[in-house]
Amino acid sequence: MKVIDRAVELQVAIPLDGEVHKGALTLAAGARGIVLFAHGSGSSRLSTRNRFVAERLVDAGLATLLFDLLTEIEDRDYAMRFDIELLTRRLLGATTWVREQAGTQGLALGYFGASTGAAAALKAAAALGDTVRAVVSRGGRPDLAMAELPEVRAPVLLIVGGNDDVVIELNQSAYARLTGRKELHIVPGATHLFEEPGTLDEVANLAAGWFARHLGVAQGN
Repeated sequence: MKVIDRAVELQVAIPLDGEVHKGALTLAAGARGIVLFAHGSGSSRLSTRNRFVAERLVDAGLATLLFDLLTEIEDRDYAMRFDIELLTRRLLGATTWVREQAGTQGLALGYFGASTGAAAALKAAAALGDTVRAVVSRGGRPDLAMAELPEVRAPVLLIVGGNDDVVIELNQSAYARLTGRKELHIVPGATHLFEEPGTLDEVANLAAGWFARHLGVAQGN
């Protein structure tokens, strides 16, 4: 257990498809919402970019869960990183787990997806309907969930780097398929991984604002 200011980070084990998946669950004091992170291809719960965003969400008064969608052995198979059906099933399983834990029962649910994880987040949101209150995609591949996009009821924020030309086009196509509340934000000067100074900070601020608005967290927490 790790104490971070007014939050507590717990190392957890989530049973998914007969395997134990490691995760980091951070509970902010008085949190009214929780955001589950679906990482992208070749990443994990240890993603420095997702952890950076997660810390900003905790500062905004949210709980967060980062967990491994794939086991270490599965992640060695490149094709499995793009198995959106599998990733979606794992995210749905983790969502069920979160809703059963004493410390997270009743919290408003949100998803933050990166790369292929964004497609899994959107497919899971479509499956769960009003249960999911907000989705944010960072440099995501929402185009890999095209068939389900019209069924997504949660407000969706798509964030793309201004220099990530191919992904911008894919996100624009996906944006047109979304029928609910939606925004597409292009971060000027950013490439796919938001490695340029200040760009990931902008992503974190945008995500924190979106989730605070839609998960019932008071602004300014």
